[in-house]
Order: sequence, then structure tokens, then C-alpha cells
Amino acid sequence: MINFSKIIAAILVLLAIALGVYAWMLSRQAPVPVTTAANPANVPAKTQQTLTYPVVVASKPLPAGLAIPADALRVERLTINPVGAFQDVNVATGRVPVLDLAEGTPLMENQLVSGLALRINEGERAVAVKADEVMGVGNKIQPGDFVDVFITLKSDGKDVDRSQARLLLARKRVLAFGSASVDGLQSKSPDKAAAQQAQRNEQARTAVLAVPVDEVNRLTIGDASGRLMLALRNPTDMSEPDPKLFAELPTALQPSVSKAGEPRRTPLEGLDRAQAGLTAADLVTGGKGPGVRPQAIEVRAATNGAPRAAGPARSGLQVEVIRGERSETVSY
Repeated sequence: MINFSKIIAAILVLLAIALGVYAWMLSRQAPVPVTTAANPANVPAKTQQTLTYPVVVASKPLPAGLAIPADALRVERLTINPVGAFQDVNVATGRVPVLDLAEGTPLMENQLVSGLALRINEGERAVAVKADEVMGVGNKIQPGDFVDVFITLKSDGKDVDRSQARLLLARKRVLAFGSASVDGLQSKSPDKAAAQQAQRNEQARTAVLAVPVDEVNRLTIGDASGRLMLALRNPTDMSEPDPKLFAELPTALQPSVSKAGEPRRTPLEGLDRAQAGLTAADLVTGGKGPGVRPQAIEVRAATNGAPRAAGPARSGLQVEVIRGERSETVSY
């Protein structure tokens, strides 16, 4: 029994010695490098893939006030994505910059013309006239409606019989009435229904109409000379008065006479007619009012009656000379 215990003790001593030697040998070996998982933060910046965005930029200088042609834009990939930038060239083509843009400048929405101006068709002008509840059909007019513009003209307080009311302009589109406008700015309100109700409760002071440029004179003269009234009409009603049934109103500025050998000039239209203008008298009378006597000298023979000029009467021919409102008789 004693011999068995000695044998076990010897084995344990030898095992302890072997483990000690093994531990000493491990301590003398070089440490094994620790491998770490790939971390994007530890990767050099050059190896990272840069995130880019497609942005429309000017391929050549863009002057303010001129429509942008398609060949003046290109799409570049930039590391930034500006607010309001365009990603498609076709969307920005035809828009008008409000300021000069240099080549390579990213095109953004706040650099281009926007708002009510984009709702006006070619050949039209937006004109504002005074408005109130009665003139605006009880404030029931909304942007986008079509109206007829009637005018009431009074000659004076005593002569009521000569007062008149008639259609001035037919089927004109309403661009804005009060604070409401067709450019859709009010739609940004979080509560659209409440905003529309507030617009109805607000007393409109102006109405903006889309008017052909050659009819702007009628509207402005009518607004200054009489009282305008808007008549709301169904947008599907396309009827308009026949201009061939009425004489064309004369213009304030008379067109120049064609020279000999030149073809006869066509009637004034568009901007040319707007430039020629319109007088209030012709608007009231339809161009049939009393004409103004020209300032040329009129000469006519007077065979009877005493001469009007002072001084002794002379024998021979007497001639009356009229200069404007003045007249005198000259004896020869």
C-alpha cells in the first residue's frame, strides 16, 4: 500500500515537471498576430466608394430673362445634392433664369422664374383691376374661373339717359382674386379647407385677369372711366360676340401712311395695336363722337356780310381765315 502511494506521487511529480517545461517553451515563442474583422472606419479613405448624385448644371452661361435651350444643360454626378436641384434636363429646358448663371453652376428651382407669370399664355398679360364683393359676384369668383367684363358709364349726374352699360371683354380667365391665385401657393397650407374658407371670408380688393395684349387698353381705360362688373360664366360656354358686327374703335395714335409703291399695310394687331392706344372718348362713343377740327388753315370766300376784321372796309374779295377756334376776315 505504501509502495503504491509512492508510485502515484512520483507520477504526479513527473507530470508537474513536464507541464512546467511546456509552459516555459510557450513563453519563449513569438506572439501570434491577432486578426481583426474588416471595419470600414479603419479602411483608408482612398479605398472607400464616394456617393454621388445626378444634378443638372449649366453647360454654358445662361443669361437672365431668356428661355434655357436644351443644349445649354447637362447632367453631372456631384458629391452634393442641393435642395431644389434638377435631375432631368427635360424638366428644366424652357425655364427662364431670374439671374445670370455661369457655366457649371447647378440649376435650382429658386433660380428660375416661378409663380403667376408661368400661368400666362403667350400674347396675354396679367392685369389687376379694383374689386369688391358686388363686382366679384359676391366673392364667389375663384382663380381659374372665366368671366365677362361689363362696364357702366355715366355721362353726368343730370343726364341719366345718356348713361350706358355694355360688355367690354368676353370670356377672360381669372388668374387671381384677392389672396387666392392659380399658381397654387395656397395649397401649401396644412389645412387647405381652412385656408379656402379664410379666403372667402376675406374681402378681395383686386382681381387679376389674363387679357390679350391688344385688349389691355380697353380694360385700363374702362377701369379708370367707369365701373366694371364681372359676370361669372360656365367654363364650357365658349360663346363670344362677333367682332364683324361692330365698327373697330380708332386708335389714339394713327398709323403712318404707306408710301407710294409700298403694299397696303395690314390692320394693327397685338403689341402694335396696344402701342397705338385708345381714348376714353372713343371707348364711350364707339368712335362716332364729334371729331376734332384739324389745325389746318381753312380758306373760304365770303360774298355777303360785313367783314369781321377791324378796320375800314376794303373793296374786292373778302376771305375768312379759320385757325382752330379763331376766325378772321381778310379783305383783298
